[in-house]
Amino acid sequence: MMPAGNAMTGESLEILPGHSSPGRLERVLRAGAFAITAELAPPDSANPADVYERAKLFDGYVDGINATDGSGANCHMSSVAVSALLANAGYSPVMQISCRDKNRIAIQGDILGAAALGVANMLCLSGDGVQAGDHPQAKPVFDLDCMSLLGIARGLREDMKFQSGRKITSAPRVFLGAAENPSGLPFEWRARRLAKKVEAGAQFIQTQYCYDMPLLRSFMQEVEALGLRDKVFILAGVGPLRSAKAADWMRTNVPGIHIPDALIKRMAGAQDQAAEGRQLCVDLIQEMHEIPGISGVHIMAYRQEDSVPEIVERSGVLKGRKPWYPGSN
Repeated sequence: MMPAGNAMTGESLEILPGHSSPGRLERVLRAGAFAITAELAPPDSANPADVYERAKLFDGYVDGINATDGSGANCHMSSVAVSALLANAGYSPVMQISCRDKNRIAIQGDILGAAALGVANMLCLSGDGVQAGDHPQAKPVFDLDCMSLLGIARGLREDMKFQSGRKITSAPRVFLGAAENPSGLPFEWRARRLAKKVEAGAQFIQTQYCYDMPLLRSFMQEVEALGLRDKVFILAGVGPLRSAKAADWMRTNVPGIHIPDALIKRMAGAQDQAAEGRQLCVDLIQEMHEIPGISGVHIMAYRQEDSVPEIVERSGVLKGRKPWYPGSN
């Protein structure tokens, strides 16, 4: 039986000229619209209803939903399963693939399997170390890194071959992405690192949280100088902060997160810090929308997913466009 999502209202089966997948996310980006993606926290459950319930929060507000792959090295429902469930319902999932837990044999199988189940977008990640998560005694794999994973995925799609050279009979029709951190040290190397990911096969980028706009603008200027602007779609990462204390904890304890003192002070001076955090997120999205070369935003609202519709609505960046959701035409 044909999966309900693909048969009725899900991703198209047709690949447009110049596209590598039939997915809506790629179509939105290539059409020049400002795209919105968000992360779905995978459930600690075997019940598919838990996935659908979480996805409903984003209905009509996002163009893609990321299914994280053991984010923070913590165990949850697999990204392959979450992505397949979302695709079956008609959503446009972005399946994250971490190199931490699987070798190249398992990862290549997951790419083919997910594509067969209707997943059109894949985000290639090296992955967090196991020491950061809830199973620090686990054995890390890291047979691949982000760069080599991108190359293997592109080889499956374009050359129709496993890395071993053995032919496959049907290529995965997927849009390939990677992550980047404009705030990571050393700052001056971040755009060059991005260039390597684009060369390896990345077609879109979702960045780490960006709270320092001058730093993001500087990064994008370097992207322009390297001639990358027309080669990759960049979705800047953003998310609501709960409080000044939470923001200070993030910048102190999460590697690569840079939150300027001025933003901490702004949060601390607010009567309702959570509301101010949402307003700050709105302000950042609006500013990102005006930065040349930024094609959209990736909203990471950890344990605040219900705030995403409000943030997107108030930002106004969709300009009346309504992303697809189950039940829409």
